[in-house]
Amino acid sequence: MENIKVIVWGIGTMGTLMAKILAEKEGVELVGALDSAPDKVGRPLSEITRISGHEKINVSRDTEEVLSMDADVVLLAVSSFIGQTLEPIRKIIQSGKNVITIAEEWAYPRLTAPKESGEIDALARSRGVTVLGTGVNPGFVLDTLIIALSGTCSSVRKISAKRINDLSPFGPTVMKTQGVGCTPEEFRRGLEDGTIVGHIGFPQSIHMIASSLGIRLEKITQSVDPIISGIHRKTACADVRPGQVAGCSHRAEGWSGGEPVIILEHPQQIQPDAEGVETGDYITIEGIPDIQVAIKPEIPGGTATAALAVNMIPQVINAPAGLASMAELPVPSARLANFREFLK
Repeated sequence: MENIKVIVWGIGTMGTLMAKILAEKEGVELVGALDSAPDKVGRPLSEITRISGHEKINVSRDTEEVLSMDADVVLLAVSSFIGQTLEPIRKIIQSGKNVITIAEEWAYPRLTAPKESGEIDALARSRGVTVLGTGVNPGFVLDTLIIALSGTCSSVRKISAKRINDLSPFGPTVMKTQGVGCTPEEFRRGLEDGTIVGHIGFPQSIHMIASSLGIRLEKITQSVDPIISGIHRKTACADVRPGQVAGCSHRAEGWSGGEPVIILEHPQQIQPDAEGVETGDYITIEGIPDIQVAIKPEIPGGTATAALAVNMIPQVINAPAGLASMAELPVPSARLANFREFLK
């Protein structure tokens, strides 16, 4: 059997990490790399990944040329939003390839973007390929993992989950979208003009959970609040003085029967330990039986998202054609053997 052939579209932090993980695996090989950044286009991929063998792959901006290559799957890592990924996904499908994207809004878009979802599902079915949105969150910690845990319950009354993480390793773009370093007044203005967004994906996660469990939702409410630092904190990309914003606390609630039954929280800030905050992933299911899970520290977002995208390649190839979600495919697992062994 030939190796599974993969193209990575988007050679940023996540795409580069995916390329590195692929290089460690058997039965799967990277055959193409797409990006539009002038400082990357035309360079051997090895200059970015530092991986032997990647010198044979040049980063290209020519979408048609790269998508004309013989490949099975494209890993798409260019944006969080459907609006910015819809056309790339169309092109990938039309080239006859499966799609795995880490765009948060594709994790479960049927109810949040029904028109786009319907179009992509129909197009994928017509070409016999599968499209999947995945990642650590949304895609795993605050949805797929919760769904799996609920399978041990005979009844569920309420679900509460929280992901507390450290923003310190992230770059300036993430700092800006979380409001790090601004004043409380600037934070409020950022929420109004859309430059501060908090976590992307809560409606998708709540709809995925509710649909899987059969919960009829009445509404989803969200709140975004600044985390104000009481001390001086500094990272490579942020300098926060006392009284300034160190991060963002985002909360979403899915309501049923006149009360919130799915509550998801995501407080994230730089150097949380500086003020005694421990990172971690926490899930509580109130039901029969009650379930409490704590993962400390939190599952690392970058590594986990890239690993999920790579590890889901066999499931996506094996899946029926169309738009899929993590809740509908076999549970993710690490791929320690030859990737070809996991194909049906």
